Amino acid sequence: MPGLVHHRLVRFAIILCWGFSTAVPFLRAQEPAADPVLAAMKQELNRSLQNFKKAPIPPYFLSYQLTDNRAMQIRGSFGTLTGVDDNRTRLLDIDLRVGDYALDNTHPLRGGDFSFADFGDPFERQTMPLENDSLPLRMALWYATEKKYIHAVERLAQVRANVQVKAAPEDKSGDFSRAPVERYFEPEAQFSFDGPAWEEKIRRYTAPFAGHPEIIEAQAHVMAELETRRYVNSEGSEIRMSTAFYRLIISASTKADDGMELPLHQTYMSFRPEGLPDDATVLKDVSRMIENLLALRQAPLAEPYTGPAILSGRASSVFFHEIFGHRVEGQRQKGENEAQTFKKKVNEAVLPDFLSVYSDPTLQHVGETDLVGYYPFDDEGVKANRVAVVEKGVLKNFLMSRTPIEGFDRSNGHGRRQQGYRVVARQSNLLVVSSKNVSRAELKRLLIEQVKAAGKPYGLLFDDIEGGFTFTQRILPNAFNVRPTLVYRVYADGRQEMVRGVDLIGTPLIAFSKIVAADDEVGIFNGMCGAESGWVPVSAVSPGLLVTQIEVQRKEKSQERIPILPPPPAEDKK
Repeated sequence: MPGLVHHRLVRFAIILCWGFSTAVPFLRAQEPAADPVLAAMKQELNRSLQNFKKAPIPPYFLSYQLTDNRAMQIRGSFGTLTGVDDNRTRLLDIDLRVGDYALDNTHPLRGGDFSFADFGDPFERQTMPLENDSLPLRMALWYATEKKYIHAVERLAQVRANVQVKAAPEDKSGDFSRAPVERYFEPEAQFSFDGPAWEEKIRRYTAPFAGHPEIIEAQAHVMAELETRRYVNSEGSEIRMSTAFYRLIISASTKADDGMELPLHQTYMSFRPEGLPDDATVLKDVSRMIENLLALRQAPLAEPYTGPAILSGRASSVFFHEIFGHRVEGQRQKGENEAQTFKKKVNEAVLPDFLSVYSDPTLQHVGETDLVGYYPFDDEGVKANRVAVVEKGVLKNFLMSRTPIEGFDRSNGHGRRQQGYRVVARQSNLLVVSSKNVSRAELKRLLIEQVKAAGKPYGLLFDDIEGGFTFTQRILPNAFNVRPTLVYRVYADGRQEMVRGVDLIGTPLIAFSKIVAADDEVGIFNGMCGAESGWVPVSAVSPGLLVTQIEVQRKEKSQERIPILPPPPAEDKK
């Protein structure tokens, strides 16, 4: 299941995700020979291919991807530091295929239970020498390739036996598709991080929470990351991409008298250090978080409800990412255990005719907000492409990796993974576009009309959200759970009342059919999404939406009471 997290959320064969923003890197043409690491990768790949010609079952495809990462992190809580880290890693991913494009060792074995082991194990990912000395790099590549080859040959034998004894699959497309040869080189991105200055900022940002004993947890976490990916394959592609990334997360929570934990989060992201907000902006947001947390403690507990609701642009972004975006990822139309919600609906209406949906990894920002789902090439060396998934309500396309499905035999640049996992089709920047928009005030008026027509005492407004998850497989109900943090009842007289303890739930086809209007206030959700191929950065952009019928349930609740002992008084601090 796939899912989204806003720093705290989780997901499995469900799918999970969370949010941030981006700027355009300066590109300079550069010869691969100028990069000793890329040269070593290419040299060892060619040597391996030459030697494998003598093997009884030679590979028909081989690729290396090396990911260099430097991550500097500072964490703090209640005005003091709790951690400072500076880590460097270099990780190797190998795609080695034996057989042919129609049937190879990556073919799923049918008849067993779903297993994430089929998609890789991040704890077994190959660490590589950090220094750029050619021989140690090539030795590590050689040994990792040897292990990968032995496993691939064994797996191909299992695949061929499985194909012989199992019923013919519904989708008879091959296991891999051809792609153009690409050559693309970026210089290492500029990277700067003032650690001492950020230590002081983290203290300052978390100190206000200490003045409120009702707030039991409060953290700030800043991360500066430089990632350089090098990719070569047996088809001749050579790619180097380099991106700097800066993220600030502030999280705090309180606990209601009945034990319910009430979290709030604020995330900022940029590809430039100066793109993060100034102190005044952050402290203003901290003040608003404190105000909302204290209000949530006193807010009435929401009841299970079905009826009309408004999803703000931010809430709608997560809503579409979870319940729509994952269902248009290519492999979900092919997997025998998948529900294949949209497989037979190409050229059919799946959304209201005023909505279109695009997936665009080439889009670097919307307005002044960077989009973390940006990338120029995917993890299979395929150039990123803007994909028109839905046009005027009609389904047109799926998000494709190099794993083909019936009717879609080429990648459109959406093959993605976290290091250590196998590539599958994943979302990038999901854009929901409405051809007719009204103001937020008019959307609220339309909500009140729906409330009166349905004979309901109130409607709901979902204003902020921390993430969610969804199930896409046949063995489980194809449901979703979106986890809002700020929810209001909207009464027929226009009055709003904050409530707590709500999970937004439902099933996808019914939920899509109930969307009737969109506003002109676009919201952006930047975050991390977890699924079969690990955690990848994603963005979603959407206007606010009016839905004629939504369902909510009470959220899970801790049985632990509020703290018995009061916290130390702030005046005791020396």
